Amino acid sequence: MLIRPWDRGTEDEWRRWLAEGRDFGLLAANGTGGRGPVLVPTHFLLDADRGEVLLHLAAPNPVWAALRADPHATLAVTDDHAFAPGRWRGPPGTPTSYYASVHFACTAEIVDDPAGKAAILTRQLARFQPEDPRTVTPGEAPFGPLLSGIRGLRLTVQEVRAKFKYDDKKPAAEQAAIADRLAERGAAPDAGARTQLLRRNALRTRD
Repeated sequence: MLIRPWDRGTEDEWRRWLAEGRDFGLLAANGTGGRGPVLVPTHFLLDADRGEVLLHLAAPNPVWAALRADPHATLAVTDDHAFAPGRWRGPPGTPTSYYASVHFACTAEIVDDPAGKAAILTRQLARFQPEDPRTVTPGEAPFGPLLSGIRGLRLTVQEVRAKFKYDDKKPAAEQAAIADRLAERGAAPDAGARTQLLRRNALRTRD
């Protein structure tokens, strides 16, 4: 992912952005035998302070073979995207895409022992359904007997790359005007992009 100096997100910025509820991403592992990468859409649990990502997937998933061959993986989260037509952006009228994207470059550890898988599931259930958290115990119903059908994954984060592409290279007044264009158009993805554009604009103009 290309990150220009004006697009770069700070650690505080990407942490806050993800903490707003963005916990679904695309896990990428290097393919085996000359094949392309293995891509897996998945929910995940981020522990940013520990530099760790936890998740689980079905045991037959092809990502396991890829990670055994090469434990390097990337988890990407992308949201708040919108297309901006050239007429919005002034001469020479070049269209662009707005989006926010955070990439975690990780080293993967496959968790296949029942206790380890149960611990990951217990943490995920507490995060994703706090109204009905469960403690998963190997061998005990309802989830313990199902542990053989999954594997857990612990990703140790080696690098975080964050991009917030919202025309920060444009004059601040032009950037703010584009937010009005997004509000006028009102397409499904425009609201999120407008929120990020205005937030980035406020960071530039608050002084």
